[in-house]
Amino acid sequence: MAHIGRYATLPIVKLVDFGAYLDAGELDTVLLPKRYLTDKMTIGSEIDVFLYLDSNDIPVATTIRPFTQVGETTLLKVVDVNDAGAFLDWGLPKHLLVPFKEQHKRFEVGQSYVVTLYLDPYSQRIVGSSRLSRHLDEDGRQLRVGGKVDLLICGKSDMGFKAVINQRYLGLVFRDDAFKPLRYGQQTDGYIKGIRPDGKIDLSLQPLGDKGRDRLQQKILDHLSQVGGRSPLNDRADPADIVKQFGVSKGAYKKALGALYKQRVITIGPDDISLNKN
Repeated sequence: MAHIGRYATLPIVKLVDFGAYLDAGELDTVLLPKRYLTDKMTIGSEIDVFLYLDSNDIPVATTIRPFTQVGETTLLKVVDVNDAGAFLDWGLPKHLLVPFKEQHKRFEVGQSYVVTLYLDPYSQRIVGSSRLSRHLDEDGRQLRVGGKVDLLICGKSDMGFKAVINQRYLGLVFRDDAFKPLRYGQQTDGYIKGIRPDGKIDLSLQPLGDKGRDRLQQKILDHLSQVGGRSPLNDRADPADIVKQFGVSKGAYKKALGALYKQRVITIGPDDISLNKN
């Protein structure tokens, strides 16, 4: 199925002086302008294209691949502002419009904002919005707690950091769980920490439960082996040093050290940790 605002692979059904017509199914045929054609493109060739509306609101194809498509959320830079709204660079000559009513605050030229793309229900034009809660799902009751997800940091509150989950949902990384610096527009791995009764999604930046600790325990043992069996990163170590070496919070690190100590694999001293000899 071919859709406005999405990538598609479509066959050439007719060649004309000014380009080629592609079979776009329910959209009928759409023009791929001549400037995008190559000598290898003939009738029957399947072409990877992006579909959008031209200035006359007619569907047209391009082989230029924009930075994003309808249904996705990403960080884009403002290149112009006029009476219609803000225009963002998304990789096509025709810039992406974000109307004023879809801006969570007034956009400024040169600044970048996290926006999601959708089709205007009246004009069917591709537009963007930074009012993400209007377009993304905040009910995660169908998600699996502990599951690994892709996060895009899209805001900050007193409670923590707001994040887009797998391009589809909105969730929250609580401040206490943000063991590493997070910045607006940053992409990072995350995990579903919990689903509240109202469906709101809590996020973690590290694996949950015993599975996460087992993995961390092995990282600690590998680290000790690499440094000759002794490391200054004990349970009193600076949290920044722990994040730099292992990418986890100090709390998670202390739990992993405690588990290894109970297994009598390591010794925790006042200034260091060390591997026990077998």
